[in-house]
Amino acid sequence: MTALISLSGINKTYASYHALRDVSLDIGAGEFFSLLGPSGCGKTTLLRTIAGFETPETGHLRIDGRDMLRVPANKRPTNMVFQSYAIFPHLSVAENVGFGLRRSGDNRAEKAARIDEALGMVGLSGYGDRAAHALSGGQRQRVALARALILKPKVLLLDEPLSALDKKMREQMQSELRRLQRQVGITFVLVTHDQEEALIMSDRIAVMFEGAIAQVDTPQGIYRAPRSQQVAAFIGMMNFLPGTVRSDGGQLLADIAGLGTIPLPGDLAATARLGAAQFGLRPESLSIMFGSDPLPTGLFSDGTVAERAYYGDMTYYDIDLPGGASPVTCSMKNLLSRPVLEPGSAVRVAWEPGALSLFQDV
Repeated sequence: MTALISLSGINKTYASYHALRDVSLDIGAGEFFSLLGPSGCGKTTLLRTIAGFETPETGHLRIDGRDMLRVPANKRPTNMVFQSYAIFPHLSVAENVGFGLRRSGDNRAEKAARIDEALGMVGLSGYGDRAAHALSGGQRQRVALARALILKPKVLLLDEPLSALDKKMREQMQSELRRLQRQVGITFVLVTHDQEEALIMSDRIAVMFEGAIAQVDTPQGIYRAPRSQQVAAFIGMMNFLPGTVRSDGGQLLADIAGLGTIPLPGDLAATARLGAAQFGLRPESLSIMFGSDPLPTGLFSDGTVAERAYYGDMTYYDIDLPGGASPVTCSMKNLLSRPVLEPGSAVRVAWEPGALSLFQDV
């Protein structure tokens, strides 16, 4: 991967508050990269540092090989789409989109052509004469994108641009943003607290907590192989089951509450330590066995449905397992041949040892 953005040892404080803690990160050219984390974790501060709106106390920042820490925001090869969109309500759509071209040196016809091109990119061809104040939320977001893209930045920075949209429009714009990024081929850096949004849109994700980066990986890597219990708990749903790792005749065994004793799978055994542990299992890695289902090759546990949540296409079951510290959650796709079980139903739950995650965080 060729790094377009390179950050090294970035620290930023506000009085006694440490907003960024020794952040080092490379973001590739043409990559859709997301900064993901809860509110207050430092992701927007990091985005604003890349943009030039914040100056760190220590560290280095390079964009396309050039040192940027002393370069003002308006001289950097970046543009930013803010959470509020910052649309000028008294201007037309075309005037909003072309606002940054005032000092470009282009003549009127050249500016009009660039505005039309930018509007076409975001699906707003023919909207140039419309009043900006009359647009819907989704259309305003597209105008903000067009205004940023018309200046042809090397990096487009997006500060939670979809958070003000309703669920249906947000899902539509997620797809549109991904399509747009592939079309224009420039680097997008997105700040979001929405785990699903980051998984859907990103090539890679940096998960942040308390000003530091906890893990950088692909969406699949973050979801399937979280490096800490904190990351696992933040990304999607995860069952955490207390247990112990012990050795028996040279073989590592896992005693897991509610699941019993199993040989520790090889990939987990390679890094496991003897002693207390937490084991993670995603809800989709557990399966309730119905009469017509083929028998799996994994392991079984018998339990009782404690509660259920029906979502139409899926049902989530909370299941009490003998010896379990708390119910485990199991997600099942609703097929026509598959009943929706009521609380109190006795069930047999199948699971694969290979789906386990092991956490022994220090």
